[in-house]
Amino acid sequence: MTIKPVIIGAGPAGVRAAQTLVAAGLRPTIIDEAPRAGGQIYRQPPEGFARSKAQLYGSEHQKADAIHRTMAGIRDQVDYLPDSLVWNGDDGVLDVIQQGVSRDVPYSHLILATGATDRVLPFRGWLTPGVYTLGGAQVALKYQGCAIGSRTVLLGTGPLLYLVAYQYARAGAKVAAVLDTSRSSDRLAALPGMLAAPTLLARGLGYMAWLRAHGVPLRSGIRPTAVTGDTRVDGLRYRDARGRDHEIACDAIGYGLTLRAETQLAGLLGCEFEFNDRDRNWLPRRDAAGRSSVPGIYLAGDGAGIAGADAAELAGERAALALLADAGLAHDGARATELERRLARINRVRDALEIAFPFPSDWQVDDEVMLCRCEEITVGTLRDVARAGQACELNRAKALTRVGMGRCQGRMCAAGAAEVLSQALGVSPQAVGRLRGQPPVKPIPIHLTVAQRSQP
Repeated sequence: MTIKPVIIGAGPAGVRAAQTLVAAGLRPTIIDEAPRAGGQIYRQPPEGFARSKAQLYGSEHQKADAIHRTMAGIRDQVDYLPDSLVWNGDDGVLDVIQQGVSRDVPYSHLILATGATDRVLPFRGWLTPGVYTLGGAQVALKYQGCAIGSRTVLLGTGPLLYLVAYQYARAGAKVAAVLDTSRSSDRLAALPGMLAAPTLLARGLGYMAWLRAHGVPLRSGIRPTAVTGDTRVDGLRYRDARGRDHEIACDAIGYGLTLRAETQLAGLLGCEFEFNDRDRNWLPRRDAAGRSSVPGIYLAGDGAGIAGADAAELAGERAALALLADAGLAHDGARATELERRLARINRVRDALEIAFPFPSDWQVDDEVMLCRCEEITVGTLRDVARAGQACELNRAKALTRVGMGRCQGRMCAAGAAEVLSQALGVSPQAVGRLRGQPPVKPIPIHLTVAQRSQP
């Protein structure tokens, strides 16, 4: 059997997986949407960018540099396809589009290191120009060295909220406020579990202390009520933990409620899923080594469940070792055991982080708020089919309302749709099922050639 390993994603998980396979004498193909390796967390700016890695990545600059150097060191030993989107796959072949041209990429073994995206829920005005995801705000800073606005509010919950705020303020951007949906009591309750990761705890507390010391207001227990501004953001209204209403002036909002694994490709490739209560999401089933339910397909990094960049590196290496074992090639069994032990420890810390930054399950939103921007479906439309008894499952609701049928295939609205439907039915998000994606998993460019006809 010819071994043709393919890795999707060149973030921490993908790069470490590739490094392990190269060390074993294989030549993997790496497919990545970004023009340069590093993933979202260690995204590299364009060539010739003047800012140092210490300025770009802060306290994580050495880890970022290690990933970048590793990729540079194996570049001649892999087949690297940057700026490439895997939009479908079946029966050992991936459909990949690069520079507007689609091609087939066969594989014998596949490692999915697809990463994560921001989880967002709808609220009044959330589609106003000037509202970005937290990840989008971070991309602007890392990739082009610019802020999303001159006076920015950062809203949501999770460690990324404070990291982006710190990065923006350190870069000289004006951060009008950090508005956290979690409460101070949540973080206090998580403290015993976080003591198992003192470096991570110290870093997070350091971000908060630095922001306070530099005059950035930090507010906890808030719920956004409306973005103000007709053609562009000019402010944000929110309610505090005591039920008092506030309004803050701003011209941009970075928004995200923790992260959500990118699992569309795993679904298209036939992987079985199971509901993860902690991530509040359907995730591909995998064993401790990263093996999915489909032989020859492996899962690593945040695309298999949110655990962070350090865990992604370990999981990428572990998945590659599992691939080598399954292919009958030499591999380090002791190293595999050690990686699983370290990943289990990180997973326990991840449990504590969920206590510190819980999902706001009490989120309320008006019927007229847009839920699915692609198909222009309101929250009320989805509630109506639930209240009428026409849909008690997400895919039935999709068929009746077209929610999740647009260009993004539900990547941005599925989480909100699941929450709205489950609240309307009075059941758990698990009970409404998983929105099944269809190819293409992301919008793809189509180049059309129009033949000239000679005039009579």
